[in-house]
Amino acid sequence: MAIEVFWGSGSPFAWRVLLMLEIKRVGYESRLIEFSKQQHKAPEFLALNPRGKVPVMRDGDYVLSESLAIMAYLERQFPEPALFGRSAEETGRIWKSLSDGFSYVEPLMARIIGPVFFGGVAEKADDIRAAADGVRTELGTLNGTLGRQPWLAGGAMSAADIALYPWVELLLRAAGREAAAPLDLGLLPFDSRFPALQAWRGKFRALPGYDRTYPPHWRAAA
Repeated sequence: MAIEVFWGSGSPFAWRVLLMLEIKRVGYESRLIEFSKQQHKAPEFLALNPRGKVPVMRDGDYVLSESLAIMAYLERQFPEPALFGRSAEETGRIWKSLSDGFSYVEPLMARIIGPVFFGGVAEKADDIRAAADGVRTELGTLNGTLGRQPWLAGGAMSAADIALYPWVELLLRAAGREAAAPLDLGLLPFDSRFPALQAWRGKFRALPGYDRTYPPHWRAAA
């Protein structure tokens, strides 16, 4: 029986799991959860994850939630290509980059993304600008890293890249929204401000299977 993945369009957490499955060329059954229909609060979904969050993976009788946990599971089940490192040093670098992402970079991005997409920009304008200052600093560091090496943790793509990439795309989608225009976030044009990160984005878009992971409602709105 194929792995089932319950995911939501535009969720960076779900997107990273889909990317990992495609990169590892693992067959899976897609189960799109539509937030607009409150499907994440349906009893049958809450039976899989009482928190009502995506992603959720079901492999036979085994059910797992939380994106990094799912990614770690997939790495053990399908070890090639190795995305969490082959040596202790590689694994350490990858987890350091992952930790920087979920401890520092992603929370700053979330302070921008949330109000832009869900309302409250006027009330939170000062906090959004402060978060944007932090995001620019973090992106500058990442841009410098990618100017020295092809991927965040070294010479090969890893879970660190896969975990962060959807957040960058979501941030840029928010930065391009009309609601963000008065804030002068200092993120655009992205390609001239952060050229190495822009090239890194291009490598993701060129991946086989990338289109299957792309948020369908983004494509519909294009």
